[in-house]
Amino acid sequence: MSRPVLAASIAVFREGKVLLAQRGKAPARGLFSLPGGRIEPGERMADAVLRELQEEVGLSAEIAGFVDHVEHIEHGPDGSLLAHAVICAFAGHWTGGEATISDEAEALIWVDPLAPGDLPMTRGLPDILRKAHRIIMEQAA
Repeated sequence: MSRPVLAASIAVFREGKVLLAQRGKAPARGLFSLPGGRIEPGERMADAVLRELQEEVGLSAEIAGFVDHVEHIEHGPDGSLLAHAVICAFAGHWTGGEATISDEAEALIWVDPLAPGDLPMTRGLPDILRKAHRIIMEQAA
């Protein structure tokens, strides 16, 4: 790995709930997170996250705003770098489609963004959900 991976994810809101996807691939396989994936060279972050949302779970959305960035750095037992990604998180409103599982999303669940339960989640996800919820609520006011 010569440099970090740049990725984007989106907290999609529908009727007050947010969609979480259980990751079907490494890194963080089995943990619940937001749908998303890699940004391709020459692709805008907003375009990438909407493309990934469609490819990964079959939904379309309208972006409400940028939430924050998350850095995922994972080292092996010997200290070697296993993964390094910078994920740009967005908040958005569902506009169509029904959530469908795939090889990248083994399970999908709509949850209360302020009380997602005790699901195994990627680090920092509850904070991202609170921030995304705030963006959605500010727009609704």
